[in-house]
Amino acid sequence: MQVVPIKGRGSLSNQTPRFASYTREAFFDDWASFASAVSPHERIAPQSAHAEPQEQIPVPPEPPRPPTTVSAERARSIISRNTSPDIPFDQSVNAYRGCEHGCIYCYARPSHAYLDLSPGLDFETRLYAKSNAPEVLRKELARNGYVPKLIAMGTNTDPYQPIERRLRITAALLEVFDEFNHPVSITTKSTLITRDIPLLSRLARRRLVRVSISIATLNRELARRMEPRAATPEARLQAVRALRQAGIPVSVIIAPVIPALNDHELERVAIAAAEAGALEATYILLRLPREVAGLFREWLHAHYPMKAAHVMNLLQTMRGGRDYDPDFSQRMRGNGVHANMLRQRFARICARTGLNQQRISLDISSFRPPGQARQLGLF
Repeated sequence: MQVVPIKGRGSLSNQTPRFASYTREAFFDDWASFASAVSPHERIAPQSAHAEPQEQIPVPPEPPRPPTTVSAERARSIISRNTSPDIPFDQSVNAYRGCEHGCIYCYARPSHAYLDLSPGLDFETRLYAKSNAPEVLRKELARNGYVPKLIAMGTNTDPYQPIERRLRITAALLEVFDEFNHPVSITTKSTLITRDIPLLSRLARRRLVRVSISIATLNRELARRMEPRAATPEARLQAVRALRQAGIPVSVIIAPVIPALNDHELERVAIAAAEAGALEATYILLRLPREVAGLFREWLHAHYPMKAAHVMNLLQTMRGGRDYDPDFSQRMRGNGVHANMLRQRFARICARTGLNQQRISLDISSFRPPGQARQLGLF
């Protein structure tokens, strides 16, 4: 079956989530398009004695564009904790489930299966907003015995995805971090973050915030196909400049690096990031956990059919012969000859541009619950 891309969406289908008790498989039977393309008279008209018979090739109709829906969700807790040894934080906060950016490679897509929804189109069209997130965060930070540690935002879904413009949950969460003098890191690919520069600057003056901007490619067409509702690469670089001019420490995440598709841009993105003022940079090899592997393959065959086999073959050489290897020691970078070459290239370009020479450190020692701060002020 030929799957037609949906304008403005990354996924091409709603693949069945892994917890479903049954599966659905769409197929194209050609009847609708055949009937609309060829009239009954044309189908039975005799061919000329000298004319070659013409085969009617049905073309799949353009699929309907699914709307975005947002449901309010009341969170019982907001701080998630993990023990993964390959990431630099063990606490995170996510204001939203699902992400309208629609990035086809997003490793968070499988989380929608826990809602009995598809990691495909459902992930980018059926969104959930934790409307009480700021209140819950305030209670958890004020709890007796809470030990302050860095809290990361944007670890699962983008805190500045389009719906944040009107819901402002991320902005309210930052106000809570400001109240408690609590360090926070933010990862996003949205320029909407520049809206909160006044608040971020206030946090930055106390070494309480760092921002990471994700940029996978400088190729605008590739970005449009991979990340259909995210900001353009040029706009993200402008956001890096604006944040740095406001005194906010910024790093750039070059992710995902996809062999034979954007891996040749590793140096170009790093140079552009350094020129925009980024202090640090890192890269992450394409990750295809669970349902993401099938969704990415489907996207790859639709958009880059001549490259699809080559891309996946190269990726598998860096993943031990599989589409994905979740081993903590190599899931971010891969292994093998091609993976080692990426490491060496990245190390050289960082040395050349000065990236990662100045490390961003945040201050945990100034954490104070608001009530406690006022009480201490009396003495």
